[in-house]
Amino acid sequence: MTDPVEAPERATKTPSVFLERQSYRRRRLMDAARLLPVLGALLFAVPLIWPRAGQPGAVKSSDAVIYIFTVWAALILGNLWFGRLTRGWSGAGPGDPAGPAREVEPAPPPG
Repeated sequence: MTDPVEAPERATKTPSVFLERQSYRRRRLMDAARLLPVLGALLFAVPLIWPRAGQPGAVKSSDAVIYIFTVWAALILGNLWFGRLTRGWSGAGPGDPAGPAREVEPAPPPG
């Protein structure tokens, strides 16, 4: 049987498994933002596995260049999207006097 002293102790040690919706969304968004460079590297490496010129099914150079610039533009747009979603996380914007972007008046010179 179970020792009666240990039973209440186990009940109080169990932490909550659920997070707030906002903090959970923030964490998943940060994880996705961290994976963006890895996704970019994988997408840039795709042309390395394409058949070379002269082989059957070869990709034209113009198509490869269009692919590279499309991936590049998509990564820029993805970065802008993540930046826009995370803009309000700092709590203080550039126009907020309590924010970190506040201008500090220089101290008067000693003397």
